[in-house]
Amino acid sequence: MDIRPRRSPLYMPASNAKAIVKARSLPCDAVILDLEDAVAPEAKDAARDAAVAAIREGGFGSRELVVRVNALSSPWGAADCAAMRIAQPDAVLIPKVDDAAGVAVYRAALGALPVWAMVETARSVLRIEDLASAAGLAALIVGPNDLAKEMRARPGTDRLPFLGFLAQIVAAARAYGLSPIDGVYNDIDDATGFAAECDQGVRFGFDGKTLIHPSQIAACNTAFSPTQEAIAWATAVVAAFAEPDAAGKGVIRIAGKMVERLHYEQAQHTLAIAAAIDG
Repeated sequence: MDIRPRRSPLYMPASNAKAIVKARSLPCDAVILDLEDAVAPEAKDAARDAAVAAIREGGFGSRELVVRVNALSSPWGAADCAAMRIAQPDAVLIPKVDDAAGVAVYRAALGALPVWAMVETARSVLRIEDLASAAGLAALIVGPNDLAKEMRARPGTDRLPFLGFLAQIVAAARAYGLSPIDGVYNDIDDATGFAAECDQGVRFGFDGKTLIHPSQIAACNTAFSPTQEAIAWATAVVAAFAEPDAAGKGVIRIAGKMVERLHYEQAQHTLAIAAAIDG
């Protein structure tokens, strides 16, 4: 998988011109121009045109530019996909997809564009390995609001009904070389709750968390970035395994700790992510 930070993908309504301008200067890792949930039906066509114009104008720097299209089953999905196939954003986020066959339908409409998929249906969590195995897929994004609606669940601050799903989504993503990205936190003013959910996402192994407001970016970036302590330890591990005495060894001792080669691989990933963030 590409080593690319995806700590803070920020949803922006493609119908909001001021938001698109602002997104070009925000410290988020990705901008998701939304044609789906954030756009009213009567504004769908204008939002699509605005997204195409934003892609052509560029100016997003190192941020990944992703467009969430409407479902192909909707009146706007086919036109959205046709427009993105021409405009060529960095990726297209597809909604309401249940499995690999569903991804294939979108890919036929999108061509070679990388695809991110929402995991927001009951069927998608039941078929998560099949979904993750789909060709052309680059990321899985949790859609907690739609999941809660379908399941008639009440997640609460601990997200108890979703804990098993979250672990399975991360495992499926890692198994197939995808980025697992946690879902949105709805209460913009609840900084404490947001920080706690970020921490929970980090512990599950997510690469980042989708956001609905710029005020959430800084805390999210901090939560999903390697700490200075982690970087220092990773540097020590990589250096130790580079020593001639470590050649061919599966386990070595560093600062009184037994460290396996799998920790060496984890250390390399930590340093690669840190370098990508700094770069």
